[in-house]
Amino acid sequence: MDKAAKEPSLFSDIQQRKRYLCALVMILLMIGVAELLHEKEIIFPEMAALTIGMWIVNKRVWRVRYWQMLLLMTLGACAGVLIVLYSPFSLVVNVAIAFSCAAVGLLFTHTSLFPLISACVLPVLLKTESWVYPLSVFVMTLIIIAVQRWMEYLRLRKSIVYEPVERNWTTDSFRWLSLMISVFAVACLAVYTSNFYFIIPPLIVMYVEFVNSKAGFRNRPVLTILLLVSGSLIGTIFQLIGYHYLGLPETVVALFIFIVLFTLFEWLGKFFAPVGAMALIPMLLPKEALPWLPFQVLIGATIFIAMGMVFYQQCYKWSRAQLVYCLIPHYLLSRLNRNRKE
Repeated sequence: MDKAAKEPSLFSDIQQRKRYLCALVMILLMIGVAELLHEKEIIFPEMAALTIGMWIVNKRVWRVRYWQMLLLMTLGACAGVLIVLYSPFSLVVNVAIAFSCAAVGLLFTHTSLFPLISACVLPVLLKTESWVYPLSVFVMTLIIIAVQRWMEYLRLRKSIVYEPVERNWTTDSFRWLSLMISVFAVACLAVYTSNFYFIIPPLIVMYVEFVNSKAGFRNRPVLTILLLVSGSLIGTIFQLIGYHYLGLPETVVALFIFIVLFTLFEWLGKFFAPVGAMALIPMLLPKEALPWLPFQVLIGATIFIAMGMVFYQQCYKWSRAQLVYCLIPHYLLSRLNRNRKE
């Protein structure tokens, strides 16, 4: 293959920059409206993940029709608020109920829109009782769909052809039941040890994607953990220094967060949507909780990844070479391969 075939064209590079810009504007719009109206419920971190998956990544990330996406995200947000308002059960049980609502929605619609889990679980963890939250989820999801259609019309990104998820009801139902039980177990560990950020929604979404998706990140567990921790660390540092100490508007803080995050994606050549959501989580947390967030994300991500590798990928059956390949970070592995060629 010649050099020209390997390198992206200038036109392609310009397209990518435009998609980054659209995603950045969407995120800043969400934060800006939340600041202007003094409504934290408007900030839905998973919207950052959706913009990355639907706008920046130039391929299909989730199998879902546009109308299904709007319906599922809105109903999921409503379900989370209803659980907070009317469920008499404890937090860990409510998390399991919210997770089950998302699982049922994904099963019966034959879709793989895993950010739906965050829409259901986030209001339960934050004890959100305001209907502003589902309204904002509806509006922002509608904007994401409209802009994606606009991008496809202008050929800024490839058109997505919907393919329903094939269902084996017995196998899939058992998998979702086992996922719910494992999430419940980690939730119990998180709540009863007062380490609540073991189960923040981007980690749960990552876990479900790790188990169900066939994407390449399943073979890079260490890189996945490092990306999630990096996202939480970037968000925490800018929120602590920019917002709490320098008094900058959160919109400005979000601008710097995603400039750094998008630069990291370009440097690695890898996109992982839950990291975008993770970077916004610090904006929803109290100042005193922020220093501990990256450490708890590290532990929570490691627990979820370990469960996925042991119980679903059965890594104990792998060869030593396969294990070593998975545990070496992708960037270091590429550097090693480059040095061997030289």
